Amino acid sequence: MVIMVATTISSFALSPPSSPTIPNSNSRTLTTPSLSSSAHRFLYNPLAVLRSPPPFRPFHGFASRKSCRVRAATLREKDEKVTVEESFSVKTFPDDAGRLAGADDVTTSTPGMLERWVIKCEQSVNILLTESVIQVIDALYHDRHYARFYVLETIARVPYFAFISVLHLYESFGWWRRADYLKVHFAESWNELHHLLIMEELGGNSFWFDRFLAQTAAFLYYFMTVGMYMLSPRMAYHFSECVEKHAYSTYDKFLKLQGEELKNLPAPKAAIEYYMNNDLYLFDEFQTARVPCTRRPQIENLYDVFVNIRDDEGEHCKTMKACQTPGSLRSPHSIPKPLEEDD
Repeated sequence: MVIMVATTISSFALSPPSSPTIPNSNSRTLTTPSLSSSAHRFLYNPLAVLRSPPPFRPFHGFASRKSCRVRAATLREKDEKVTVEESFSVKTFPDDAGRLAGADDVTTSTPGMLERWVIKCEQSVNILLTESVIQVIDALYHDRHYARFYVLETIARVPYFAFISVLHLYESFGWWRRADYLKVHFAESWNELHHLLIMEELGGNSFWFDRFLAQTAAFLYYFMTVGMYMLSPRMAYHFSECVEKHAYSTYDKFLKLQGEELKNLPAPKAAIEYYMNNDLYLFDEFQTARVPCTRRPQIENLYDVFVNIRDDEGEHCKTMKACQTPGSLRSPHSIPKPLEEDD
């Protein structure tokens, strides 16, 4: 026994002490919270697939900023059919922790056969519902353009309010602690609100039946969207994308039919106050496929107003498309500003 004690003491005496790790002066010192901490458990994303956290990724500066830019989508017209770009690059912007923001939530794996079948069923149901509603609206508002636009804008702003309601519920339960989705969806509802104000100023809500139809449809649409969003956020975002695509197509056809007449009409006051405002933070916020301050509308007549409304609907399509990939939505103002370089 004496021999064993002597051997143990000698092993501790001969083993060199572990040298402390000296951080590199050129690297940033980062602190990553443990999974057991109380702060980390509130970062649960209900829209993302549950997985273990990614390995630590050091910050490499802004050299890769070009690769992080989102390729701007194009809106093309061919044979009266409007096509909005279907592909989107996932946004990955360096955050304050020095790693790629959103990299721990973005689903990059190829969906399996069952998931592809579910996605196809969801999209088929959404397309069927959208086309059914479009047929009803076409029958009621064949030649009443402003009334039709009033109904569309009353309905179009509902899903964003529904998304925010569900996200606030998740936040109350401690399941959601991110501001990007709330910020972007609020900016989208703010944009649709001003579209609605423009249509009201143009007299789209002058008939009581139009107001009754729009408000009743919005009431039912809200609860349908809440249920759909809680069941499948991907399906809810795709349905909203279908609605926005129809809105873009409707405004585009209207501009082709009434373009020359609209150029001789003055712009509504609501449009001038919204598009020509000095504070366009929320205007940039809902356009997640653009760098902020790269789009500044010029309003001279009613034609310019409808051109910008049409382009807004196209930006909504891109944002809703990006939302269908869990964790890929990022606020446009999350893009880091490049460091100033000396000449």
